[in-house]
Amino acid sequence: MSEPQKRGRGRPPKLDRQAALRDAMTLFWENGYEGTTFDDLIGKMSISPSSFYNAFGSKEQLYREATECFVEGAREWILGSLFEEGVTARAAFSNLFEAAATHFTKPGTPRGCMVSLSGTHQAASLAPLREMMVDIRAGTETYFAERLRKGISDGDVPGDIDVDAHAAFLHTLLRGLAVQARDGASCEKLVRIAKAGLAGMPGRMDA
Repeated sequence: MSEPQKRGRGRPPKLDRQAALRDAMTLFWENGYEGTTFDDLIGKMSISPSSFYNAFGSKEQLYREATECFVEGAREWILGSLFEEGVTARAAFSNLFEAAATHFTKPGTPRGCMVSLSGTHQAASLAPLREMMVDIRAGTETYFAERLRKGISDGDVPGDIDVDAHAAFLHTLLRGLAVQARDGASCEKLVRIAKAGLAGMPGRMDA
């Protein structure tokens, strides 16, 4: 009777880096940077500590990549709403806030916005991460200002408005919707809040 053939040690399963990155993004989105532990991360991503360090280098670097992953997805619907062809500025912002209400309450993902809710109360040692979030939020506000200036150029927004102040107000409204969503507000309530916020915005509403 022949001896049973010995099995060699199989290779560990190949890391799906993008799937692991999305898992990390979800944890950071839900718990924030400081509220997410190393054990949380390797448990969620189902990887060993050595695989973690080989793939991502550090928790901070992973957070940066996870944030960019989130921003890439958000940028798509933000810019798609803001710069849709044939739409007035006021209608574009209305569409944007309706899209935000949907995304901020989407089943299967944490509520609100990872960027809006992160980095406002971090330790001094995490200043580079806080500054990264500030820069991202400032970029969104810049998109808002660009859209208002386009509205002025197109003739559907009054030329004498304070563009920077209105952009800051609209961005504040967007961040407020994220907080409301995290606190449990429904998609319908977020849409109503956005409509109230837009009621005083100058310019035509027709598309």
